[in-house]
Amino acid sequence: MAAPHAAAGVDGGCSETELIPSDSDPKDVKRPQFGTRFLTDPRQVFQHNAWDNVEWTEEQEASAKKKVSENSQPLPSEKQEEYDNRANEYWNDFYTIHENRFFKDRHWLFTEFPELAPQCSLNHESNPEAACTGDGQQDALAVEPTRGLAALSLADGDLPGSSATYRILEVGCGVGNTVFPILKTNNDAGLFVYCCDFSSTAVELVKTNPEYDPGRCLAFVHDLSDVEANYPVPDGALDVIVLIFVLSALHPSKMQASITRLVRLLKPGGVMLLRDYGRYDMAQLRFKKGRCLSENFYVRGDGTRVYFFTQDELHEMFTEAGLEKVQNLVDRRLQVNRGKQLTMYRVWIQCKYRKTQPPETQGSEREETLPASNFNHN
Repeated sequence: MAAPHAAAGVDGGCSETELIPSDSDPKDVKRPQFGTRFLTDPRQVFQHNAWDNVEWTEEQEASAKKKVSENSQPLPSEKQEEYDNRANEYWNDFYTIHENRFFKDRHWLFTEFPELAPQCSLNHESNPEAACTGDGQQDALAVEPTRGLAALSLADGDLPGSSATYRILEVGCGVGNTVFPILKTNNDAGLFVYCCDFSSTAVELVKTNPEYDPGRCLAFVHDLSDVEANYPVPDGALDVIVLIFVLSALHPSKMQASITRLVRLLKPGGVMLLRDYGRYDMAQLRFKKGRCLSENFYVRGDGTRVYFFTQDELHEMFTEAGLEKVQNLVDRRLQVNRGKQLTMYRVWIQCKYRKTQPPETQGSEREETLPASNFNHN
């Protein structure tokens, strides 16, 4: 359930803008992790497509709070219930209209989340701009010690991902703009990627993509907020779970339970990676009256919904679910449209949280076997 791009002048339609704007120079695609390009001279603002860690003035912060406050009157409960009940319909309509033309592949993933290709054994031929560097490898979390848990028995048949040695799940995969770069970039023979989305239309677009390889990937329909629904992997089977602009699409009351359910799927030492909307992002400030569902939770013009987080909110949810913080930061980005001479202030939050090792297994080299019969299809 990936979110739409920000669109200037569209009421309630503002959403994710890729970290690499469409008019980027080739050298910008290979940029290092954010936090290295600072705007020290306002007169030079249009020299680059984006500036990192832009500090807001007190006036700018006050103006943002005022705009949010002016649109804080929630819609009637019956309208909120309608948007909740029809959420699947709205997302299916979105992907029916846009298909796979709306998003760009997220090659920035391997800069910010090197855990998605921890061995840096990359396919330079198919995706040269996403090649991993030595620095990126050092930044990757140490998930390698958990790989022994993935030696599965195939007594009940060769099920998707049962023989993999490194498993990734993306929740809210949309049309595959995260999944396909991972498959192209990480050529680890033991890799298997699971991906799911609330929208059956989106999942079908993933499966019909020429790059979809059932031998390395399984796409399936799943409602993240339905904590009783089964995943096609047993608990304790995943090395990485990826949440890119998806948690914000859930009703706030369902977020904690959804995160807690996902954590059960991680191996001890496995990691959860998140990037999502931060409080006072440009998209939040563009919403007009009549779009607020509850505090910091809005409905777009197409019926899809979005929440804007603080660092503390996400930290509380992750730690409540039993994870420990590795990274929790705010990316305040000033994006620039040099052609139109426009500036756009974006606020994103990026998190990495690790599932702690149980005390009795910490430091152990013991390998465990998960029975293939635990694997199932949705």
